[in-house]
Amino acid sequence: MLLLFAVRMVRTGIERAFGAGFQRQVTARKHPIGLAIVGVFLAILLQSSAAVTLLVSGFAGSGALAFTQSMAVVLGGDLGSAFLIQILSLKLSWLAPALLTVGGILFLKTEQKRLKQAGRIILGIALILISLGFLRDAIEPIRESALLPAISGYLERDFLTAFIVGAGLAFIMHSSVATILMVVAIVSVGALPFSVGVSILLGANMGSALIPVWLSRGMDPLAQRVPLANLIVRGLAGVMALMVINLTSLTVIPTGWNDGQSLILLHIGFNCMLLLFLPFLSTLERPVSVMLPIPKDISISVPTQNQTVLNDVGETNPTLALASLRHEVLRMAGLLRDMLTPVMGLYKSFDGALLSHIQSQDLVVNEALDMVRKYASNMPHDDMSKDQLKEMRELMDYAIALEAAGDIIVKRLLPLAREKSHKGIKLSKVGFAELLAINDQVEVNLKTATNVLISSDVMAARLLLEEKAEMARMERSSRKKHLRRLSDGDADSASSSDIHLETAYTLKEFNSWIISVAHPILVREGQLLTTRLVE
Repeated sequence: MLLLFAVRMVRTGIERAFGAGFQRQVTARKHPIGLAIVGVFLAILLQSSAAVTLLVSGFAGSGALAFTQSMAVVLGGDLGSAFLIQILSLKLSWLAPALLTVGGILFLKTEQKRLKQAGRIILGIALILISLGFLRDAIEPIRESALLPAISGYLERDFLTAFIVGAGLAFIMHSSVATILMVVAIVSVGALPFSVGVSILLGANMGSALIPVWLSRGMDPLAQRVPLANLIVRGLAGVMALMVINLTSLTVIPTGWNDGQSLILLHIGFNCMLLLFLPFLSTLERPVSVMLPIPKDISISVPTQNQTVLNDVGETNPTLALASLRHEVLRMAGLLRDMLTPVMGLYKSFDGALLSHIQSQDLVVNEALDMVRKYASNMPHDDMSKDQLKEMRELMDYAIALEAAGDIIVKRLLPLAREKSHKGIKLSKVGFAELLAINDQVEVNLKTATNVLISSDVMAARLLLEEKAEMARMERSSRKKHLRRLSDGDADSASSSDIHLETAYTLKEFNSWIISVAHPILVREGQLLTTRLVE
């Protein structure tokens, strides 16, 4: 459990620190080899090949990545996960005290977001090293018992069962990294034969491909095709490798090597072999398209997200009415996210058709707000409790905030992008990177705000409100750096000064609207000061 928690802790820290920047890094590259390399680094950062697969599935479902490009990232992620296991399996337990100290200080004593999340990541790595040490120590006495040799003997005779055990462990633990690290630790101390470890390892590769298939079952068919294709590739390759290794006299690892290290090298080699499928990925697209077809009724004139989810039940049942109202506000947040995501792309390469599409989405948001108002006015107020009436008003307030945020995009960010294009203004490379970082953080905050809207979680609301101060710091830092570049005579900064400063400030204002969902939750729990003035 400590190992699973530590792996998740590292992944959470990286996601909170870098968040939406992953999409830009993935979609910026189009060649399969470049995408596979991106997948390697993403898996090392996210500590999970399954997380990479789910991330890419979302991009594929939205049309940001084609099927073959998505699969290239996924196969690269599988290899990155194998490299990560090699890194974490090194005898680095002596580093744990230093990592705990540094990580603890950064996480507990710093206020800057990136430093705080860096502390979380370092603490997670320290806990991984400690958990592996605990695991090795726990296996030592078990190795001398009569039960483990009996199980080992059975699995050695029945490699298919060992394969299934490996797949099951990876699926149950929801982490191939944790599963294989555990198996390597057990094999290293001689508690399991090397041959059994090989079968379990190959099964874990298939199990890790099952995880995203299970987790993506609610996504669109277009998004589900990538995890399914990955399962087909890894599953078939794993079964073939299992049969070749166990039914032939082929020696996959030279004799005399350490069993634990040999398992890791075999795992890396297996995932390197999967990269040989890169030239043939396009042949998989047709079979998975047949297995997961797009229903014809999805291809309707009005996109699903543009259709209201409000129903007439709300006129008679307050509980169902509030649920329907919350669902509609969530739809508005989804529309707003779709409007925001491509904006910085317009700054880089202006597209009139895309600008018109974003403007049309704003009209849908405005229409949704009108329907929310009418729906709320028709709700049975006399039958509602005070808490229900308060919740209704809070949802209406947030719907108004989302509509205002949409207006910020259409009336301020889009005109800035158009002006930049028409006047041929060029942002400095460093300045544009700063704006991208601010925009990425706003996207992460919008996602967090959506989760807060669903869960009403107090801790998540506190985290969201803390991001307001972090956003102000980012905008202030970008402004100071920009003015410093102006004083240094940077020509690009001089020509783009107005656009840079106004974009950064506008994104900060946009962020203020979307995080307002946290205010009523914190007020209700008595965790929000009424004034910032000194008494």
